[in-house]
Amino acid sequence: MISPTLDSLRIFLHILGVAIWVGGQIVLAGLVPTVRVSAPEVLPKIAKAFARVAWPAMILIVFTGMWGLTSTSSSTSDTEYMVTFAIKMLLVLVAVAATVIHSQGNSKAAKAIGGAFGLLGSLLAAYAGILLAHVG
Repeated sequence: MISPTLDSLRIFLHILGVAIWVGGQIVLAGLVPTVRVSAPEVLPKIAKAFARVAWPAMILIVFTGMWGLTSTSSSTSDTEYMVTFAIKMLLVLVAVAATVIHSQGNSKAAKAIGGAFGLLGSLLAAYAGILLAHVG
């Protein structure tokens, strides 16, 4: 068996957080239309329940991401790596900001636009992470 390392633990925790954050958004995108029709009064409870899991997952993502940064030397990383990393950080910021707008918004537009940009930003940030993992 391959011996576990702190790096493998960090990567596992990072991927777990991403799976919860992004996967939960995808599951909710599939469930909300049905719940909105059949039991709209339940939506706020579902949103709060998801937030109790999703936001700690985002904290885990940020923590393990910063932990991973300490193992990468920016002086030895090439320009393409650093540009991709900067884009990933921008996408994470967009995802978090859009999700806050979605969760705090009262209008249908804020909910829809925030949710869409939150999911899109999250998916693209995850893809940028895959790009970084295959190069770095």
